[in-house]
Amino acid sequence: MLYRASTAWARVEVFCAATLAASVSGLILLNVVTRAMGNSIYWVDEAAIYAMVWMCFLAASAAVHHRSAVAVTLIPELAPARVGYVLGRFADLTVFVFAALLIWICWRWFMPLELARQGFDIKAFQGATFNFVYAEPTNTLGIKKVWVWLVVPVFAFGALLHATANLFHPAPAEEDTP
Repeated sequence: MLYRASTAWARVEVFCAATLAASVSGLILLNVVTRAMGNSIYWVDEAAIYAMVWMCFLAASAAVHHRSAVAVTLIPELAPARVGYVLGRFADLTVFVFAALLIWICWRWFMPLELARQGFDIKAFQGATFNFVYAEPTNTLGIKKVWVWLVVPVFAFGALLHATANLFHPAPAEEDTP
C-alpha cells in the first residue's frame, strides 16, 4: 500500500513538473516576443524562475521514487552483489534521514503551531516569533514568497514518502547482461 501511494504521488509530481516545464518554456517565449516588440512584461522572468524551482523540486522527489537520481555507482558495480545491495539500502536510509530532517527543518521554519496559537494573525505571529516567512512579498509578482517556499515542505513530504517506500520495497537486483 505504501509503495502504491508513493507511485501515485510520483505520478502527480511528474505531471506537475512536466506542466511547469511547459510553462517555463511558454514564459520564456512570451518574454522573448514581448522584448522583441519593445514591450516587455516585467514579472515574466520571476514567474519563469519560480516555475523552474518548483519543477526541479518536484522532479527531484519523483526521482527518489524511481531511484533515478544522479549517483556515483562505481563501488556498488565493482563490489560483490551483497555489498552492492547493502550500499543501496544505505543510500535509501540516507535519503530517508535527509527527508525526515528536512521535514523537521520545515516545521521549525514555518512554525504552524505558533501561527495557529496566534489565531492565524500574521502580524501577531511576526511579533511573537520574529519570523517573517508569511509576510515577505516577491519582487515583481506581488504574491507572498511563502507560496514559492511551500515547495520545500512538499518536496520533503514526497521525498520522505518515496524513501520510506523504498526502504520497504528494495530495488530489484539487476541482472548481468552481456
